[in-house]
Amino acid sequence: MEKYILDTNLFFNMEAGIDMGQNTEEVVKNITQAAINLKKQNKAQFIISPTAVEEFLSFFEDKNQEFIADFLSSVIVKSPDTVKMQIPASIIIKLIEDIRLRSYRGLSIGEEEIKKTAKDMMGRQIEEKKDFEIAIGRNIKGFRDRYRNATRTGFIDSLADLDCIFLAKTLDGYLVSTDEGVIRWGRLFGVKEMPVAVWKRHLENLLHSPPHPEQEPKASQPTDR
Repeated sequence: MEKYILDTNLFFNMEAGIDMGQNTEEVVKNITQAAINLKKQNKAQFIISPTAVEEFLSFFEDKNQEFIADFLSSVIVKSPDTVKMQIPASIIIKLIEDIRLRSYRGLSIGEEEIKKTAKDMMGRQIEEKKDFEIAIGRNIKGFRDRYRNATRTGFIDSLADLDCIFLAKTLDGYLVSTDEGVIRWGRLFGVKEMPVAVWKRHLENLLHSPPHPEQEPKASQPTDR
């Protein structure tokens, strides 16, 4: 039986080429139907961590919509067994190096943006707070964008990200994500991954494939009379 570990971004990143709907609701419904169909045939399990569920629900104002309940009832909500899991020292070293480098990049960007803002404001007389906020707003946005890109792109920045990787590792399941950081760190952990661009086709092929011998119902044995 195949196991798919679902990352939250699957349902909201419409530019990733997942090809399962034009909007979040359609994607959720299509994944739900795939999970139900494959579960009936005992061919696959769709698994999501509690932290990912919390993240998923945070995107909806109305969390009691029927399609959300259908989705949550079709998947397995499971936490990774972090007590028994061992993390190689090489990954810890890589993590510390990455954090240190990203921190340095963030500081450098902060220095550059402060100098740029000071230069832009030099000689300008602004008395009203509103006018000041408008004048400096572009600089703040530029800093936020650059800082976010330097410190978060290609990195794991939430417990939900880490739980996805740990689940894929401990359950030997496919990591299904559109997040560059989750995919990158999943590879460092040596987990299986499913490219989202081919996931739909993969599920369709699995649905219409003959059952594995282990999945076929066992024939009844004749009884001695």
